[in-house]
Amino acid sequence: MKRIILHIDVNNAFLSWSAILLLHQGCNYDLREKYAVIGGDESKRHGIVLAKSPLAKKKGIKTAETLFSARKKCPNLMIVPPNYKWYQKKSYQLFKLLSSYTPDIEVASIDECYLDYTPIKNLYGDVLEFAKKLQQEIYDKLEFTVNIGIANNKLCAKMASDFSKPNKIHTLFDDEIENKMYPLPINDLFGIGKKTTIKLRNLNINTISDLANSDPEYLSKYFKNQAFKMIEWAKGIDDSPVISENVERKGISNSTTLSHNLVYKEEVYPILEAISDNLAIDLRSKKKYASVIAVTLKDKYFRSYSHQTKLKNATNITSEIYDVSKKLLDEMWSNEPVRLVGIRLDNLTSTSPHQLSLFDSLEKHEENKVLDETVDKLKAKYGSQVIKKASLVDNKIKKKY
Repeated sequence: MKRIILHIDVNNAFLSWSAILLLHQGCNYDLREKYAVIGGDESKRHGIVLAKSPLAKKKGIKTAETLFSARKKCPNLMIVPPNYKWYQKKSYQLFKLLSSYTPDIEVASIDECYLDYTPIKNLYGDVLEFAKKLQQEIYDKLEFTVNIGIANNKLCAKMASDFSKPNKIHTLFDDEIENKMYPLPINDLFGIGKKTTIKLRNLNINTISDLANSDPEYLSKYFKNQAFKMIEWAKGIDDSPVISENVERKGISNSTTLSHNLVYKEEVYPILEAISDNLAIDLRSKKKYASVIAVTLKDKYFRSYSHQTKLKNATNITSEIYDVSKKLLDEMWSNEPVRLVGIRLDNLTSTSPHQLSLFDSLEKHEENKVLDETVDKLKAKYGSQVIKKASLVDNKIKKKY
């Protein structure tokens, strides 16, 4: 049976949530119906627009432009400061409501998530009827609207939820991809950023259909391994699972939110290496081995991207986890700045019979194993800081089980 995935996205989250708060505080107008934006300190030239109302959008105001510029376009503009504590509360309420239906929920950002409907289809029936019921329940209980995209994988569900807004439900099943997705401009494809769009258009690839029908060998001259992944995206191919951190812990993960955007993948390598080291130490302490490695990136807007692979040999060796993670990063890199880097290890086992191929080096494998054991002993004796990863000095690592 094909998977059924929902992508649930709050419509204009920061503005909607701020409007709800003001109404609760006795405000006699709805911020969503005014010339309004959510933004920082207007007295500072670098304050920017975080969210805008439909009326403000009609004035040409754009997300991420300066408040100084926005005020020029709309002199009577209302500027409301963000309330992140309140936003977190509304986000928590949304995910709590969704979790009453299934634990199979992957949070992609503060205002969006993926829900795997496949295991609960027999319980709740037709997915479109379920989506309508869910959408209405969110509005009745939480007072804001959401878009819901329905598809056979995460990528297409995300694409579907963006088709038209607000308060809409769209499908993009496998048999609808050519009609609904192929005609869209290339910049509408999830995962394709501004820089990549420019490069593709210079190659006369202007629509998703153009990319889907491109020669991967030709594109690899310009995008290396990423070319194959982009063509898969254009064809609507995505086998990434919905990963919930609230279900039974079958894996471990580390992630770090960076103090600034990283724009070159070479900057990400040392972060991956340090996270690999943390995870490998944890695995070895539990005498566990990982069979699946996944790398997750979030961009400056905290949109999430992930890529994973199943290993021939389960491992808990730092260098092996890092090498695979680095390869995954290379395959998924789209030349867009990233703000969060994470690795997840899944399908943990208690044994790892090492099956050699012609290209494996048992000697190298044993050397790495001995090296890791030596480092673990040093850290146990002298503290975890005796051998320190410089790349993580300025970053906070979050561990999840």
